[in-house]
Amino acid sequence: MFALVLYLVVIGAGTGGELCVARAMKAVGEVKDFRPSALLRLVPRVLRLPWMWAGVTLMATAFFSLLAVLSTENVSLVVPVTALSYGAGALGGKFFLGEQVTPRRWAGVFLVCTGVALVIVGRG
Repeated sequence: MFALVLYLVVIGAGTGGELCVARAMKAVGEVKDFRPSALLRLVPRVLRLPWMWAGVTLMATAFFSLLAVLSTENVSLVVPVTALSYGAGALGGKFFLGEQVTPRRWAGVFLVCTGVALVIVGRG
């Protein structure tokens, strides 16, 4: 049961963090200049955004939860199960960020989730 909770935290917090960071970066706008000086000027703008801090916090939570679940479960199970974040990411992109998710992407997400189901069922 504890491992299940950790899986849910890894998937939920990791995907939530990525969605928050994406929202913050959409607010900043497209980065076109990748020279070090331009990137250094971008950092203060990004750090003023609450979405960025929420994203970093959620991603850190996911990371430490991943470490915890790896201490109790086999990596051959953990890595495939965390791939469920692809499904969560597609849903979050559609409903949280308002992105258009094409049928081809949904098909890919379905295939990934089907693969995860096969790994879970065959874990015996």
